[in-house]
Order: sequence, then structure tokens, then C-alpha cells
Amino acid sequence: MILKETLELLKSKKGKMDYSIPKEWLPDGYSGTVKLRDRYIFVDPYEFGSSIIESIAAKAEAGVDYSKSLGRIRNESDNLWIKSAIVYGSFVRSTTAYSHHDPEFFSDLHSQEYSESGTFLKMIYMLPYLSKMGFDTLYFLPVTSYSDKFRKGELGSPYSVKDFFSIDERYHDVLLEDMDVEHEFKAFVEAAHIMGMRIVLDFIPRTSARDSALILKHPEWFYWIDASHLKDYRPPRIEGLGFDQARVETLPVIYSNENVKKHLAMFRYSPEKLNPEKWRNFVAHHEGRDNFLDELVSEFGVITPPGFSDWINDNQPTWDDVTFLRLYKDHPEESRKFLSEDQPPYVLFDVVKSSFFPGKEPMTDLWETIENIMPFYNSKFGVDGARLDMGHALPRELELRIIRKAKQNDASFAIIAEELVMGNDEKARQSGYDCILGNTWWMEPRITEGKFKELVYEILPRLRVPTLACVETPDTPRAVARPNGKKFSRFATVLNYFLPNGITYVNSGQEIFEIQPMNLGLDNDEEGRYVLPPNDPFYGKLAFFDPYVLHWNADDDMVDLISLLSSLRRDNLELINAHDLKLLWEEDIESAGLFYWNGSKGLLVVANGDFQSMKDFHINLGYYTWKSEHKVAWKLKGFDGHSEWKVGGDFHLSLGPGEVAVAEIK
Repeated sequence: MILKETLELLKSKKGKMDYSIPKEWLPDGYSGTVKLRDRYIFVDPYEFGSSIIESIAAKAEAGVDYSKSLGRIRNESDNLWIKSAIVYGSFVRSTTAYSHHDPEFFSDLHSQEYSESGTFLKMIYMLPYLSKMGFDTLYFLPVTSYSDKFRKGELGSPYSVKDFFSIDERYHDVLLEDMDVEHEFKAFVEAAHIMGMRIVLDFIPRTSARDSALILKHPEWFYWIDASHLKDYRPPRIEGLGFDQARVETLPVIYSNENVKKHLAMFRYSPEKLNPEKWRNFVAHHEGRDNFLDELVSEFGVITPPGFSDWINDNQPTWDDVTFLRLYKDHPEESRKFLSEDQPPYVLFDVVKSSFFPGKEPMTDLWETIENIMPFYNSKFGVDGARLDMGHALPRELELRIIRKAKQNDASFAIIAEELVMGNDEKARQSGYDCILGNTWWMEPRITEGKFKELVYEILPRLRVPTLACVETPDTPRAVARPNGKKFSRFATVLNYFLPNGITYVNSGQEIFEIQPMNLGLDNDEEGRYVLPPNDPFYGKLAFFDPYVLHWNADDDMVDLISLLSSLRRDNLELINAHDLKLLWEEDIESAGLFYWNGSKGLLVVANGDFQSMKDFHINLGYYTWKSEHKVAWKLKGFDGHSEWKVGGDFHLSLGPGEVAVAEIK
């Protein structure tokens, strides 16, 4: 077991008491030596790490291979686990980043002595903390190797994937100097599985880094433009169409546009077609080298173009760090009649949306490579599931092949669709997805507009595939940055544990009221990055692209609350379904009343969405139960403990502004 190798490596070394950790990472009952300086905690990093890993390894059952997926370990023949999952979303690079040497000096994340950016070893350190809160599934943003070329921000984006089949070296921890990053990831997965946690990874099959490692072997898998036109390259504006996606009926307008004609003229054939012999020599000289693109441009005069939105007249700038993969050998079938016979492969709004505008000749070997990514991580590392990025934009046949191949490889493997439109739930179900990303994060803050009520009362009970129940994601504003701040964050965090057809999702940092967004991709503009005080070292920084440390050692958090909620959800999981749901106070858009009743026991969730005023609620349980008396055991009321009432068929309840109460009913 690689986890034990990691343990022995740490135990063989002795460090100094100068490795600072957030107070949240210190496990209850830690028996190692701790030094306090001001409000900061310092430990010997080797003693601390070996203590945590030793306690995890002690939980392992003899003879169990924890390098396999939990589904394989438990001989599961399905992936129903995803429906009851309690998910913690994490970007390893920022989630476990910390200035260990000097926690007051956050600006320098390049200490030679300690890995201050995030690592898999430090994710192991966080497992007791995450387990304490009841999480059983960890969802990671991409851990694949990513590119520094054309990078956004100071560090670059994990979505600029350099190699689909390698783990990024930057997740290596210098404390494990004799171990490589793949072994560190395997050790982490083993530790998580011992703790009963599954691992879900983000995969991006539609784009790659513009200097992808695949270029040397398969230049034909990419689009190419004349390098001299790069400075002018951008999605062409098309007057008269407005903000829209390409449609068959608008193709004549699109392809007759002068801006589009100039755009198409920038494209060139791939370098091995331009000069086959020169390309063979170039590959022989550069094989195994990461940095080859500048020389390729110099020798062949072509370069991979930046990506861009599939929406016409979108104001987004080009995505300079990624390029689209060429999924068809030919042009889109619907668009060919508008093209000259010698038009090189190109990118346009229709090409990008190959789910609607497919060609006739799939790039077969590329498709096979893409559909093998998920099985590779499942078989080699024991990964339990994945989110498929941009699956809706892939050719339908390829999307289905990716899902089918992953599940054939491991029947317990679960796949989340990057589907924001709740109305596409049935399509996602038929495609084989087990869950959608959804848009609860958008609807929940819009209480006074009636969107929150619509979500809880109309949309969620009717879903045919579950959605992530979350108030924030890595792409959205933080919940605490919304109106009503911490009150709203608590309000929504509680509700997301008890929504019908909802899979509870908590975003990294949400539990400590982190306010700075990780990215501005959804429901946010450029101003959204400036929510921290100007004197904060991370003012204006985005974790997707820049060095970032969560504001650990928080004075206020939801750790104990989340722990209680996880316990309540598990205890009542059989009740939390749309079939047993009764909806109360349908006319009041600022409140929610969910009463789950199966004939003998129930769960009552009452939420006051008015953040300025107290509300009185009249609750008539007898109307739904046909019982005259009930035992109401309050498990969450005022966030301060438990109480038990004996009531008749109906009773009154008062809740403060933004308060949520949860009770078990018998």
C-alpha cells in the first residue's frame, strides 16, 4: 500500500517546530507536539503528517486493496451512491495552500523549504477535518498537468490541460522528496477510501492547452492559423444576429459576413501536411520536450488558435490559454456548401457546437483517446467518478461513448453532467449521466424575485435526475458575498442538505465563510473579484489563475453546523425524496416548508427567507399524517442545540430572520 510507504518516509525524518498549519487542520486529540505563537499553530511537519497518516492507516481492513474504487472494494454493481453523496468541492492548489513558514506573510508561496501551494499530501492532512464534517465524496477541479504557455494570471488555469494522462507535477510536496506526484496522488486516494470517501475528478475533453503534449504525435487533432494573424484573431462579429448561437437557418447570414470570410482566411493546414519531411525531423528533434511550440511557429509559421465562446457576438475575450480539439476530419455537414473546396479545418460558432453541427468523418483515434480518459483514472488511481466538462457541446455519439466506456469499465463509476439548464434533466438521464450541475446556485439567492420558491416547489420535486444542491461553485460568487452575507450562507447551506432530488455540495472555503470567488465564470462580472479589503494580500486574486490562500483560522465558521447537518441527512436519507414530500405555504415566496412523511415518521424543514423580519408559521401536521398527536424532536433550531415538543395536530413556530429549523417527527 503506497499510503504506508508515505508513512514510513515521513517517519524516517525529523523536522523543526516551524511548520504552521491552520487551526482547522489540527485533528481533535492530536498527541504530537504543538507550539503556539500568537494565534498561530506550529508543528513538526514530519511528526504531524505521520501522526495523521498513521491514524488513517489504522482504520484500514486487512487484505483490502484501497487503490481500487470504493465501488470495486464494496462489490457494488451500480452507482446509486451518488444520489446520497455529501460532496466537498476542492481545487487542490488553493484548498491546501498555506504560508507554513510564516502565516503572516501570505504573499510568498514559493518557499524552498515547504510546499506552500496545494499538494496531495496536504489533502491527506485535511481528511480528518473533512470527515468530521461528514463529507463522503471529494470533487476535484482538474489535477491533470496544465500549461504555463499563454497562462492566465500568475499561475495559469487547471483547465489548460497539457496532457490528459499525467498528474501535474506542481501537486508534489517537497516533504516527500523521494516520491513522485503520481504515487502521492495514489496515496491520497487510498487514504480517502480508507476514510470512506470517494474521489470525483473534473475532465475536459473538448479543449486542451495550445501547446498540448499531443501535438507532436497528432498535429491533425488541432486547428491551425497563420501565426502572423494571431494578434488579430478573435471571434468574428456578425451584425444583425444579436447575441445568439448558430442555427441552420442563420448559416447563410454567418458565412456571407465579411468578418467571417476574413476569419476563415486565417486558417492553415496542420504542419505535417504543410511539409511532411520537415515535420518528421522536427518531431525527432523535439520528442519528449515540453517546450516546442515557439520553435514550431518559427519553422512552420502556424500556431494553434485561442478558443472562444460558441455564442455569436459574445463580449467575452478569447480564451488565450486553450484551443479546441478537432473532432471531425471534415467540415460540418450543414456548412460545407458555404465553403471553398480548399478551406483548411477551421473554428467557428457551428464547428464549436459539434453536438448540433457534426461532420461525417469522426477523428476516430482522437475519439478513442478521449473515451479512455475516465477509465484510465479509474483503473490506475481508483477514481470513483467524474464531471464531464462541455459534454453538451460534444458530438452526441462521442458523448454517449465516453459515458458508456466509463461505466463498462466500472459499474459504480458516476458521471456528473455540466448541465446548467434544469429542463435538460431528461436528456441528461437518457444520456447516462447520474447527476447534473444545475443552477441552484443562481436561483437560491433570488428569493424576493420568486426564483428560490420556484426552485424548491416546482423544479426540484419534478427532476428526473438529481442535481447538485449548492449555493456556490468554483465559478460563481461566494454565498457570503451575496446580500445578507453569513445569514444567507447559513440559510442556503442548511437547505441544501434537505432538498428533493438534491445532492449536497459544499464548495471549498464555504464552511469558513470565504468571500473571494475562485473564478468569474457564472453570475459574476469583473467587479466581483474585488470583494476583499484592498489591503488584503489576495485582493483581486482568483484562485483559478493566481496564488491564493483561503482565509483559514476563521473567527466564525460552519464546521459544527455542517457536521450536524451531515448526520441529520444520513439519519433521514430514506425520507428525503419527492414521493414523500408535502409542500407548505405555497403562496409565501419568502419561506419554505418541506414536510417529508412516509406514514410513520417524518422530517420537517421550515425556512424563513425574510432576512429582515421574524415570521410566525402555522403548521398543521395532522392534515398530512391523519394523526392527532406528534412528537417533534427539534434537531436544528437557532443553531444552538436540540429540544423536543409534544404537540397536537397543529402548532405555531416562530423563526428569526433567515433562520431554518429542522425537526424529526414521530
